[in-house]
Amino acid sequence: MAAGVDGVEDPSAEVLAEAAAAFGLLASSARLHIMWALAQGESDVTHLADRVGGALPAVSQHLTKLRLAGLVRARREGRRQVYFVDDPDIVTVVRLMVGQLAARAGEASAPVARLRGTGA
Repeated sequence: MAAGVDGVEDPSAEVLAEAAAAFGLLASSARLHIMWALAQGESDVTHLADRVGGALPAVSQHLTKLRLAGLVRARREGRRQVYFVDDPDIVTVVRLMVGQLAARAGEASAPVARLRGTGA
């Protein structure tokens, strides 16, 4: 690892690849909406589909991808699976990013629209 600004070491290539993969999954607005909803509290797939306005099979597929990546977990309650985010750091990142952009969207000079077309 190389020393970066203020003597803080740069993360390894493996760590950066893992972070890029996680951010890649969150680059989907549907999956980000699901993560936002789960950051507010646990839910089953039916309630998530209603909340995010997605079709049940599509939301289920998104949840499968998020589970495989380790971003969400599930537990069985009777016949249903209840999904949740148990990593407080993931919850913080999602809440911070979406919350900040939502707050900016309420401002007259919102830069949110400028992010769309930049590949950011």
